[in-house]
Amino acid sequence: MQVLEEGIGNLISRVPNIEDIQKENKAYKPIGLVSKIMSSAEAIGRFVSDGDYLVSELTGNVRGPLALIREVVRQKKRNLRVAGNTSTLDIDLLLAAGAVSDMDLCYVGYELLGISYTMRKAIEQKEIRVTEWSNATMAWRLKAGAMGIPFIPCRSMYSGTDTFKYSAAKIIECPFTKVKLCAVPALRPDVALIHVHRCDEYGNARIDGITGSSYDVAAASKKVIISTEKIISNREIRNNPERTVIPHFLVSAVVEEPFGAHPGNMPYLYDMDVENYREYTAAAKTKEGVTEYFNKYIFSVGDNREYLEIMGREHLNCLEEKERARFSYRNGEKGDENDGK
Repeated sequence: MQVLEEGIGNLISRVPNIEDIQKENKAYKPIGLVSKIMSSAEAIGRFVSDGDYLVSELTGNVRGPLALIREVVRQKKRNLRVAGNTSTLDIDLLLAAGAVSDMDLCYVGYELLGISYTMRKAIEQKEIRVTEWSNATMAWRLKAGAMGIPFIPCRSMYSGTDTFKYSAAKIIECPFTKVKLCAVPALRPDVALIHVHRCDEYGNARIDGITGSSYDVAAASKKVIISTEKIISNREIRNNPERTVIPHFLVSAVVEEPFGAHPGNMPYLYDMDVENYREYTAAAKTKEGVTEYFNKYIFSVGDNREYLEIMGREHLNCLEEKERARFSYRNGEKGDENDGK
């Protein structure tokens, strides 16, 4: 296969091979029905190491694993390589904490609240190394990782934009049609953090609403930590197996974390906490502000339960009411009838 052109970006994670994938899955993802329930502190301490490539699965401000991210910051992990793929506060907190050394970048911002000041500062001051991709090509890189293939061809990035130039992709000639294609390398993260609506003790997970790249992220990653709003029984999973988005044999750890996506939105459960987002974006403008925010919401609390106590039950109830007002679906149209909502 002929390579016609190459991007100048650094490939910050090696291309996986099938033999490694099989060995790593056996080591980190038990195929049997064994309980994987543990605390956030135990899961992060056990499965996230300095220098790991970490991916945080979410779509914008929706369903982000923020409780797990705060625990990564709390444990002061360093030299992480991360995927900035439709990311918001998750990657921003890691950047502000000085935990990131390299980033595959598509988008890091606050959506309705603007772009990331933290990311821009880190890039301009050369605190991190960045390789650029489009949102689509990052999703396809994870798809290739999930499929166990070294790359995936696509028709993206190489016309009408200079994104290809600053990526680590290659332009190739199709061996069948001689057409130019962009070859993007498979992505095999060391660890994935994913927040879901419900999960059993083994890791069979359900997501209401948009599922994003959750399955591909779980299948592509060596280790997968699932945080969940609620742990449900395996019998409930078996009653409706078609609703399982991530199967247990792709999961390393299960952590029950109600409001685990706060201050982001959890579809059908609670609204985005715009007030807290604004507090962070204001704090992020100065080193002193970041220190104050981290001390208040991360380092002065032992876990997510204490974090939620700071927020207050009345405030959290308000976020739930806002989300319920937005989605007044008839009984059974969303979630499980017995999920308590």
